[in-house]
Amino acid sequence: MSDLYAIADLHLATDPTIGDKSMDMFGGAWVGHSERLRSIWLRLIQPGDVVFIPGDISWALKLPEAMADLAWLDSLPGTKVLLRGNHDLWWSSMKKMRGLFGTVHFIRNDCMEFDDYVLCGTRGWICPGEPDFTEGTDRKIYERELIRLRMSLEAASVCGKQIIAATHFPPMNRYKEPSGFTELYKEFGARTALFGHLHGESAFKNAPEGEIDGISYRLVSLDRLHAAPLKIL
Repeated sequence: MSDLYAIADLHLATDPTIGDKSMDMFGGAWVGHSERLRSIWLRLIQPGDVVFIPGDISWALKLPEAMADLAWLDSLPGTKVLLRGNHDLWWSSMKKMRGLFGTVHFIRNDCMEFDDYVLCGTRGWICPGEPDFTEGTDRKIYERELIRLRMSLEAASVCGKQIIAATHFPPMNRYKEPSGFTELYKEFGARTALFGHLHGESAFKNAPEGEIDGISYRLVSLDRLHAAPLKIL
């Protein structure tokens, strides 16, 4: 049986036209992070495994610039399932992205089904209750992302399998208060909720991890995992 892993925030910049986007300046797990990720990936991931990647995949601004990073992922073992992050400005229409690489797949308003589970999710956004949340721009984006998550969960629920969901942003605010995202997870019976976006020890302390209302929440940002994809199933 194949295994399911997850890791977010790869922040790749393989194409030289992207410019200097080295993460080394942040120290710790970010020093040489792409080389270390590749080394660990090759040890952990088998060809039949699946890796769920909830956003911030590439620093590219346009799809042609991201092709080298997507090819880098395609060269690694396993099936990769990608969600959009806030830094994935290269993300284009599904018509343009689907089928580019044999092992790289994208989720947007839909899901991807496997033997024992189904993957779904959306980018997400900062949640109400955050100090910098605005009732104008942020509220509008937040509500739109709730619609996208509902569409993805509705597609997943038809499969009748264990739902593994993800957002790039945390699905709660720093005070771990319920949100529209967490309510949707409960409504559709999601078993696991993954997220990334948070970096550094101070941010990790505010992460809503653990079992909450019967749902297992896990932060899977690269620095949180020390560049080692986390086994989910």
